Amino acid sequence: MTRVSLLLLVATVASALWLVHSHYESRRLFMGLETARKETKRIEVDLDRLEVERRAQATPLRVEKIARQQLNMRTASPAITQYVNAQGASVGAVPTPAAGVAQ
Repeated sequence: MTRVSLLLLVATVASALWLVHSHYESRRLFMGLETARKETKRIEVDLDRLEVERRAQATPLRVEKIARQQLNMRTASPAITQYVNAQGASVGAVPTPAAGVAQ
């Protein structure tokens, strides 16, 4: 009888230890899942913020302003347009900047 009781006691202790281990592992995995969810939410908020910034940076007025100020570009007009024929010879001439075109 004591042998069976001892065997049942060992099985009960082993079962209790296994239960504690599985609860610990479950909590650890749940915390990892919650951390991943928080990180996902943070990344989604960051993505939304970057999308708004990208849309703000790509407005036509801003692009034109940068083209004029930083790249010294100007609007194309017939006075500064040079036409090329099929043989590659220049048909029109490009006027100098002093020709009255504002930069």
